Amino acid sequence: MKSSYVCNYWSARRLVAMCFVSAAIITGCGQIAGDGTSAGVGTGGTGTVVASIAGTVADGYLVNATVYLDKNGNYQLDAGEPSTTTDAHGAYTLNVDTADVGRYPVVALVIKGVTIDRDTNQAVVNSYVLSMPKDTVSGTLSNNFISPISSQLREMMETGKYSTMQQAADALRTRMGLPAGTDMTAEYIAANNTAMHTAAQNMATLMGNQMGQILGTNGSTITVDVNRYRVMMGTIFSNLPSVMGANSQTGMSNLNNTMTTILSNMPMTLVGQPYRNMSTAYWGMTGR
Repeated sequence: MKSSYVCNYWSARRLVAMCFVSAAIITGCGQIAGDGTSAGVGTGGTGTVVASIAGTVADGYLVNATVYLDKNGNYQLDAGEPSTTTDAHGAYTLNVDTADVGRYPVVALVIKGVTIDRDTNQAVVNSYVLSMPKDTVSGTLSNNFISPISSQLREMMETGKYSTMQQAADALRTRMGLPAGTDMTAEYIAANNTAMHTAAQNMATLMGNQMGQILGTNGSTITVDVNRYRVMMGTIFSNLPSVMGANSQTGMSNLNNTMTTILSNMPMTLVGQPYRNMSTAYWGMTGR
C-alpha cells in the first residue's frame, strides 16, 4: 500500500515537472534558453527574445536615449518595434528575434531635455535622430556603435551606390580626410580618436539645429520627415570639410544657414507619400 502511494506520488511530481518544462518551452518564460536574457521588446513587441543587439550611442556618450529596431524604415518608434533606453554609460541592449538581426537598421532617438550628453553632463538642447546601417548590426558582438558617423554610413548604403559597407566606409573616410585604415564603425571615444569625436560632435550640433524642420508629433509619437532628414544628411556629407576640426565654427554657421534654407524650401512629406529615392535625396554625397 505504502509502496503504491509513493510510486503514485513521484509519478505525479514528474508529471508536474514535465508540465513546467513544456510551459517554459512554449512561453519562453521571458528568457532565451542558455543566455539568460530577459524579455522587454518594447511597445507592442512579441515577447519572444532570441538575440541581443548590444552597443553604445554617442556623439559623446548619450544617456537616456531611446534605441529601437526600425522595421519599416521610417526612423521613428512604432508599435511592434523592439526598443530600450541607454544607461548611464550610453550603453544599450536591444532584445530582438534572431531573424531580424542584420535585417533592419537600429535607430537612436536623442530627446531634448531628457537625454544627457556625457561630454557636457547636460541634457541636450535639441532632439535629433541617429542610426546605424543594418549591414553592421551584429547579435554576437558588443560594438553596435550608433553615432553621427554611423548615421552617415547608413544613408550612404541606402543610396544603392555602394556594393559593400567597406566601399561606403572608405568613401566616408576619404571625405573626412582621415588616415587610411581608420575603422569608420569604431567606438571612437574608447579608441581616443579625437578627430572622429570632434566631427561627430559638430555633426550632432548641425542635426539638432535642423530637427525643428524634421521632427513632428502624432499624438504621443515623435514623427520624422524622412525626405528632409535625408537631404540634411546629404548636405552635411557634401560639406564635411567644413565640419571637421575644432576650429570650424565659421564653416558650421554657414552650413547651418544653408541647410535651414534648403529644408524650409522643401515641401513636407504627406501621409502616404513615398520617400525620395536615396540617390536623389542624398545629393552630392558620392562625389560621382
